[in-house]
Amino acid sequence: MKAVVLEKIGDSNEAFSVKEVDEPSALEEDEVLIEVEAFGLNFADVMARRGLYNDAPPLPSILGYDVVGKVRKSGAHGGDFLIGKRVVAMTRFGGYAQWVKTKINGVAVIGEKMQAFEASALATQYCTAYYACCEAANLFESEKLLLHAAAGGVGTAITQLAKLKGCTVYGLTSSKNKVSYLENNGVDFPIVSTGGQYHEQLTKLLNGRKLDAVFNSVGGKTFKKDLNLLDKGGRFLLYGVADRLSMRKGFLGTLELLWKFGLITPIQLLINSQMVAGINMLRIADYKPKTLNRCLEKVVEMTLSNELSPKKGGIFSVDDISKAHSLLESRSSVGKIIVNW
Repeated sequence: MKAVVLEKIGDSNEAFSVKEVDEPSALEEDEVLIEVEAFGLNFADVMARRGLYNDAPPLPSILGYDVVGKVRKSGAHGGDFLIGKRVVAMTRFGGYAQWVKTKINGVAVIGEKMQAFEASALATQYCTAYYACCEAANLFESEKLLLHAAAGGVGTAITQLAKLKGCTVYGLTSSKNKVSYLENNGVDFPIVSTGGQYHEQLTKLLNGRKLDAVFNSVGGKTFKKDLNLLDKGGRFLLYGVADRLSMRKGFLGTLELLWKFGLITPIQLLINSQMVAGINMLRIADYKPKTLNRCLEKVVEMTLSNELSPKKGGIFSVDDISKAHSLLESRSSVGKIIVNW
């Protein structure tokens, strides 16, 4: 089979090759084999390519967290009902290939009509958003939330889920060109964060009030600033550290990141009745597979009923994998980027 292989760390134009590799090995009883139609890109892929993602497999490796395709084999009779079905699946790497095996709990049937970019977004971005909004933070009507990278895949999903719950969304973007996208997606107060500066604008908009929830995919110095705007009983959800991409590699870069985050004590959270939670869907998939399955089935159901509407960020051929990665890394994209075989 063919696969996109990450050969070395660095620029997307030099990091990948498309070549023949061995097909996935024998299936475990809780796995299925999928013939891949398309695979999605996630920001963790960019971090892995830059050598900044600890969970990434050793080089040479095949990245990829989510795929759309048809199930062709099952490792046990428990997955036979999926054979021949078109599905979306979350993969623990290996998704940038024509064939991939994955756990049954990370698979959901989508039917023939759902577009590949819509389905691909559900496995990672929308599962992350659903877990954050509906399980970890459990948003309620009239609550006010701050959302970083509101035009990205997870940001798009969080906005849609928050608006279904009747919340007010303050959405950040680094580009004026994305403001109309945010407004059309439901963001109540789009904020252009020029040079990372947004707290003054946000404070004025809040007009003495504070936030009920923060959804932060950046980390670093934004953590302390956002925490200062969180109300008593507020929830802080951290699901990424994009700020790490702008720092030096290695131990010194990690120290710099920790310094920017600053210190927070449990007693401080207790006094303010606040919650700070980290969300890593890889860990959920590894240790709470039923939780992953519940979230995935729910977002598929909500998309099929038109409650959720994943947005297209770009559709590329496999020969243009470097262009797809460059677009995602530039942070100029919106919605979900996929690559077709």
